[in-house]
Amino acid sequence: MRYNRSNSLLAGMDTSSLQTRLTQMQQDYLDLMSGRKVESASYTQGDGGKNVSYTRANSGELAMAIRQLQAQLGIICTPRRGIGFRF
Repeated sequence: MRYNRSNSLLAGMDTSSLQTRLTQMQQDYLDLMSGRKVESASYTQGDGGKNVSYTRANSGELAMAIRQLQAQLGIICTPRRGIGFRF
C-alpha cells in the first residue's frame, strides 16, 4: 500500500510545523540511542522541591513516527510495488 499524504493522520498540518517536529523527534531519537535522555530528575528551589519525569519512548515506535513524518514531507519515497508480469 502506498503512502497517501492527503489521507494521512498528518494531513492538513503546516509544513513548517511538521519540519520542526521532525527535527525534534530526530534529536530525541539520537539522545535516546546515545543514552543522553533523562528519565527523571528532581531539584530544590526556594519554594520547594520540583520533580520532572520523562517517559522512555520505544525506539522502534519513534523511528516509525520519524519515517511517517519524512514521508508526509516528501523527504523519503515509499517503495514501489513489485514488478509483475502478465502473460
